Amino acid sequence: MERILIIGCGGAGKSTLARQLGKKLHLPVVHLDKLFWHPGWVESSKEEIDAKIHAEMAKPQWIMDGNYNRTLPERVKHCDTILYLDFSRVACILGVLKRIITTYGTVRPDMGEGCPERFDLEFLKWVWNYNKDKRERNYRLLNEAKHAETIVLKNRRAVKKFLKSL
Repeated sequence: MERILIIGCGGAGKSTLARQLGKKLHLPVVHLDKLFWHPGWVESSKEEIDAKIHAEMAKPQWIMDGNYNRTLPERVKHCDTILYLDFSRVACILGVLKRIITTYGTVRPDMGEGCPERFDLEFLKWVWNYNKDKRERNYRLLNEAKHAETIVLKNRRAVKKFLKSL
């Protein structure tokens, strides 16, 4: 486990797991949100984010968390392990709401500078529909990733058990 990709719905705890794994395995952590967002919630251009992601993937070791669907197939090719947090929509919505309540107005360590936590109804809709829209694609990617160890974690208890097992 030297190139670990963590995917799953917003609110499942991808960034938290990435930080915990990074400490435990002594691997650098790459938060895609931190690469993507400029101050004031301004998106990177396609070319800019592609260049940043390719630079990170070229490194010998990393833990990369985030979805960014357009670049996901490319990132899958470069990893040796995929952790898929396949949580229920309710668990993810609750995770997002907890995050909003506890970090509102502050910039999380996994987010771009100048992008404070906020309430975003469109993001909550995306979280609610994530499994309906993305679960089938995610399992297809896992099945096609013959080169990588794939681990599906269904809830926070399974994540804790996985971390403990390392």
